[in-house]
Amino acid sequence: MTATGLRTEDERAVRADALPLTGPASLDPMLERIGGARFVAIGEASHGTSGFYRWRAELTRRLIAERGFSFVAVEGDWPDCAALHHCVTGAPGAPADPAEVLLSFDRWPRWMWANTDVLGFARWLRTHNLGRPPGRRAGFFGLDVYSLWDSLHAVLGHLRRHDPGSVRHARAAERCFEPYGGDPQAYARATRLVPGGCEQEVVSLLALMRNRAAGTAAGTADGDGGFADFAARQNAEVLAGAERYYREMVRGGPEAWNVRDRHMADTLDRLAAYHGPDSRAVVWEHNTHVGDARATDMARAGMVNVGQLLRERHAADGVVLAGFGSYEGTVIAAGSWGDTPRVMRVPPAREGSVEYLLHRALPEPAALFLLGDGAPPGGEDGAGAGGWQRRPLDHRAIGVVHDPGGGGVYVPTVLAGRYDAFLHLDHTEALTPLHPDGPGRGEEETYPTGF
Repeated sequence: MTATGLRTEDERAVRADALPLTGPASLDPMLERIGGARFVAIGEASHGTSGFYRWRAELTRRLIAERGFSFVAVEGDWPDCAALHHCVTGAPGAPADPAEVLLSFDRWPRWMWANTDVLGFARWLRTHNLGRPPGRRAGFFGLDVYSLWDSLHAVLGHLRRHDPGSVRHARAAERCFEPYGGDPQAYARATRLVPGGCEQEVVSLLALMRNRAAGTAAGTADGDGGFADFAARQNAEVLAGAERYYREMVRGGPEAWNVRDRHMADTLDRLAAYHGPDSRAVVWEHNTHVGDARATDMARAGMVNVGQLLRERHAADGVVLAGFGSYEGTVIAAGSWGDTPRVMRVPPAREGSVEYLLHRALPEPAALFLLGDGAPPGGEDGAGAGGWQRRPLDHRAIGVVHDPGGGGVYVPTVLAGRYDAFLHLDHTEALTPLHPDGPGRGEEETYPTGF
């Protein structure tokens, strides 16, 4: 898939398709488009842009308050987000201020969730929830796969409290990982020599936790004993996913990415089943996870993602995918993996890109586009027939690692196949982290730009 040049008629079509974004009420067309969909995944074109986070939070507030959405699931660690979940749902013993929880987020890149925009949303969510019965409070959960060590320790602690006779299974896994000193890269490298690694111990522990959680009735995740079993089982799922992820990472190729995105989609399925058949979910992740991979060159590389899996698994339930983009501004990111983040310039989008076209065509600083007409996600067979939405154009993505001189990674994209809606912000500003400095501890991703 290669990006095509822009046409004069493209600019006219963009202006005709654009709906100005001016405030919360301007999201009404988006809510109409969502309708009764059970899954709404909202992306971001970077992990460090305030405008993406603010508009995403605004849409999510309306979905929770007006449409009864049950929970938010994000590209974050299960243990960290579980602590925030307990806070925003008013669980006994949880901190009263989400700031206390977010400041405890310690895995790099901390600013992804420990920032002022997420704090504002979390405070609103707690206030909203405390006005509702415990069984109808909207939760906040992490979908990602990186918290191998924290999740293992959480399972061990849960078994010590609730099933001491089964602790040996968790201790066997712990002993297997101990020689690597908490370094997942060391474990990943070791699996080149011992391909099985700790897989057997992890699978045994996961089978135990699945059996323990099998009797948990569907309900609301309000911190009761049933949720404790569910959360412990999920930590075992994270452990198994992470172990496999790091084994695949050292082999190269797309499989480590696919392990991660399938894990996130599976976690979302478990959350939806736990909350019951009438539950509805909002997903917050990067565009590279939210936008259907089949409408990009990711598909040719053998990669799948959460947006694609949602559409494949839940078309009958209703799935709406929304992406973001911007022309220029600033972003918070790091120059290399694990470095201290800083505010960086986002240069004007390159010629021929989606962002460049929207900048040239639109007089408004922000606009909403409702996309898609039932055509297949790739859209290439009718590349000329669908106008700018249906032709492959470059679409910028910025991760937690960013080179301002390079301007980001451009992914050839058929916009109307990748998303159901797209929000364009012409100029954007960087997030404000809650942590003043310091990188925190981290676990490296396989994708070089940190999506």
